[in-house]
Amino acid sequence: MQADPYLYRPMTAQSLELKPGEKVYFASDFHFGIPDHNTSVEREKRVCSWLDSIRMDARRIYLLGDLFDAWMEYTRVVPKGHVRFLGKLAELRDAGIEVIVFTGNHDLWMQGYFEREFAIPVFKDTAVHVLAGKRFVLGHGDGVSAREKRYRFLRAVLHHPWCQWLYRKLHPDWGVALADYFSRLGPKHKYANLQLKPLEQEYQVDFARSYLQQNSCDYFVFGHRHIPMDIEVGEKARLINVGDWLSFNSYAVFDGSELLLKKY
Repeated sequence: MQADPYLYRPMTAQSLELKPGEKVYFASDFHFGIPDHNTSVEREKRVCSWLDSIRMDARRIYLLGDLFDAWMEYTRVVPKGHVRFLGKLAELRDAGIEVIVFTGNHDLWMQGYFEREFAIPVFKDTAVHVLAGKRFVLGHGDGVSAREKRYRFLRAVLHHPWCQWLYRKLHPDWGVALADYFSRLGPKHKYANLQLKPLEQEYQVDFARSYLQQNSCDYFVFGHRHIPMDIEVGEKARLINVGDWLSFNSYAVFDGSELLLKKY
């Protein structure tokens, strides 16, 4: 089969050097689509305003999953809506700003639309990127710990190509509606004040500490927990959770020497 000439191929060397004044930004968990159309549109406008505010010094922007509360792609169909955000991504890419997306547990069924339409590489698993000489472990942050056995089994099922193929046999009106229904059952949509657990119970902390036993890393940067975190997980390593835009409007920025959590 001849290769698709329009499909953007993800980078092979995950390293980046920053010039003076250039920065790398990280954000996650926009959850466009909930709790209702009007509220989602206001959040979408806020995210687009933030993207406009960073475009002058952004060399690369990482979007770490759950950008949409329910997103699944068919061969020729994607969910309608979110046009402000999608248009802003196209605008940023046309301006030469790098954007990299990691799928989350709510938008894991990305099947080439972002690569084809925006030349945005999409990563579906945790990855190591070297930014200005610092090692970053990046991802959405779901299912990273071996202790999450039930969730990891469910995640493996949902990621399996056969399961996705079978689901796409549903008409998009049914498939997207069903995905939206199940996505709204999660506790993050019911409790506004999520609390940080004791660190030994936080799966991302468990993963980071286990990873550091055999590997080196400067920063772990995740989303998924919806709580901004900045936690020391090793002698020289930190875990940053960028929070969400449902409650915190939070993000992280790296200037080549320091990684900081901020709010918009």
